Amino acid sequence: MYIFFTTMTIICAALLIIVVLIQKGKGGGLTSGLGQGNQMMGVKKTTDFLEKATWVLASALVVFCLLASFSLSTPETAEPTDVQQQTEHPQNNSATAPVKNPE
Repeated sequence: MYIFFTTMTIICAALLIIVVLIQKGKGGGLTSGLGQGNQMMGVKKTTDFLEKATWVLASALVVFCLLASFSLSTPETAEPTDVQQQTEHPQNNSATAPVKNPE
């Protein structure tokens, strides 16, 4: 499930980048190349659509990020790794050197 949410986050972020770059700033953008401001039919709707798309994609990006973080397995539910097992159940593999008793 984590992979699905991560993939959706990446797709959403890429679309958000594209939509933001298409939007007009202070002096230009997609609508300036299509005609003379609001004189051409549909240009005003293009800016409305791009603004709504920005909000939808930004909200979806936040939601997918949160869902991806919640879908990660927590330490309580995850299986212990080899390192965790070794720290919980240490094995005494160290051999001691023989010592001569002074007699």
